[in-house]
Formats: sequence, C-alpha cells, structure tokens
Amino acid sequence: MAVVDSPSSGPWAGGLALGEEVESSLTDRYQTTVPQPVRQALGLSKRDRIRYRFRPNGDVVLQRVTPEPAEDDPALAPFLALLELDITRRPDRLRPITADLVDRLQDLVGAIEVDLDAPLADDEAF
Repeated sequence: MAVVDSPSSGPWAGGLALGEEVESSLTDRYQTTVPQPVRQALGLSKRDRIRYRFRPNGDVVLQRVTPEPAEDDPALAPFLALLELDITRRPDRLRPITADLVDRLQDLVGAIEVDLDAPLADDEAF
C-alpha cells in the first residue's frame, strides 16, 4: 500500500477525498506516470523529485523532495561557505543594518520593479 504524505489537510486537490484511491500502471521499464490527483496533493511539478519511505507495516509513503537552496543555485553553496569563512576570520567587520542604511538602499532601488519570473532578454543571458 502506498501512502501519499500530502502537505494539505482536508480534501485533496483534484477532487479526491482522503481515503480514496487512484492507480497507475508500470511500463516494461518499471516507469509510471504519477496520477494528477497525487501530483496535486503533493504539489509536484515537472522535474521534481519523489522520496519513497518504507514503513515497518509494509506501507510505502510517497513524498515530494524539497530541494535544498544549494541544489537550486550551484553558486549559492560556495558563496555561503565564503561568507561563513569571512565572518569567522573577521567578526569585527560585521555591522548592523541601521534604519539609515535601509533608507539609503530604499532611495537607491526602491522604485525599481523586478519580475523574477520574467525571462532574460537575449543580451542579458549568460
């Protein structure tokens, strides 16, 4: 028996109530399509990862794997390591973020609107 570990409570998205069942078939290569109600219940998107957890009673729990920030951005982990090293070596360089600094930053960039989901223009692509 597979148990879907859904982050939602109450009725599942997709119209299935808790306790209802949905099936899928395996291909010759042991692949399957995750049914739409399961994708919705787990909040799955294309290329997401799934974890299978085995319980002592034989149930298998299906969970969405939440990527670590370093998995999303390959530059983030090295940057954070560099930042940690710098803070460790020179803690005297740490400065509080004051209200004056916040006001100054707001004056510099407060009116700029950025759509993080918008595609980059060709001349801005890396």
